[in-house]
Amino acid sequence: MPTEELDLESHNVAGMARFVIDEERADDASTVELVVRSAFHERPGVADMVAAIRASELYEPGLSVVARWAGDVVGFVMISHAELVDSGGAHHDVLTLSPLSVRPENQRCGIGSALVRAVLKLAEECPDLPRLVTLEGDPRFYRRLGFEFAPDHGVSFHLPDWAPGEAAQVYPPAGSSPSLRGRVPYPPHRSSFASPPPHHPPTPGSLYTA
Repeated sequence: MPTEELDLESHNVAGMARFVIDEERADDASTVELVVRSAFHERPGVADMVAAIRASELYEPGLSVVARWAGDVVGFVMISHAELVDSGGAHHDVLTLSPLSVRPENQRCGIGSALVRAVLKLAEECPDLPRLVTLEGDPRFYRRLGFEFAPDHGVSFHLPDWAPGEAAQVYPPAGSSPSLRGRVPYPPHRSSFASPPPHHPPTPGSLYTA
């Protein structure tokens, strides 16, 4: 889906170059890997997680979005599939947003927020996809974008021991089932998030980059 269909305009940053939100193209993959590695430089496994998702049945083509600054890819986010297990043991398909990645020199310019809004919009416009989007991240950032505390919606996360409980969040758009309650297991491909970042205390801010 081209930028025009995302219904997003280019963004001016302090009178300097504009960044543009666009759907990821096939030839962006190597650059996206570099962006993720630079954003999560203390966690090289995060870029490997992206590759693992792409190679799995959890991957959803068309739900990977990039930010371009002066033609260069400087930001990335994707939504993929996850599962929720209800109290009766039934498995339900849900979505998960991760990893939000912005090149360090381009952070604090609104790129992360624009990426999240764009990929959520794409997901909402796909009628065959689950409505519920989950993530673990800093509530100070994601609550501004419509995410809410997961336990308030009857959803629990199997978070790593170091992660604060408020990191478990869901995006419950209109039309999501209020009866969809249960536990989101920690999938094997997210093992890169299972330990805290080196040299940093486990705070909510360590769970995202934007």
